[in-house]
Amino acid sequence: MLWYTVLVLAVAAERVAELVVARRNAAWTLARAGVEHGRGHYPVMVALHTALLVGCLVEVAIGDRPFVPALGWSMLGVVVLAQALRWWCILTLGPYWNTRVIVVPGARLVRAGPYRFARHPNYVAVVAEIAALPLVHSAWLTALVLTVSNAVLMGVRVRCENTALAQAVTA
Repeated sequence: MLWYTVLVLAVAAERVAELVVARRNAAWTLARAGVEHGRGHYPVMVALHTALLVGCLVEVAIGDRPFVPALGWSMLGVVVLAQALRWWCILTLGPYWNTRVIVVPGARLVRAGPYRFARHPNYVAVVAEIAALPLVHSAWLTALVLTVSNAVLMGVRVRCENTALAQAVTA
């Protein structure tokens, strides 16, 4: 369980790094007349991502979940790929990337990097990570509950972001 705890803490540290980037990017976009959308669902998103990290550790400890090599190693691979995809998204969007929905009116829609293949590749990374991180150490209940919760939240988030982008950016 020690190495799994280290993994979850590494993901938590990565989240902190994302928040640092997001805060810097928010200042940049707001200075360019950026408009924030969806403030109401943002605290729910923060709570969900926090619950993921806590749930992973608590379920493994209390539920005495085993490490199943075939499942664990494959899910670790998914987690690593999700992180790589997320940072590809962050690097591609540059100062426009954020954990919040902040759109600069008149900005051009990004169609480079992973955005050539999917409209919301960052959310693909989020979905993969939420399903896979708990399963690295057989925390199936956390994976199930948070995957379902995330699906509901992503429905709200994607609608919010699509509406904001449609109103503000140029193709």
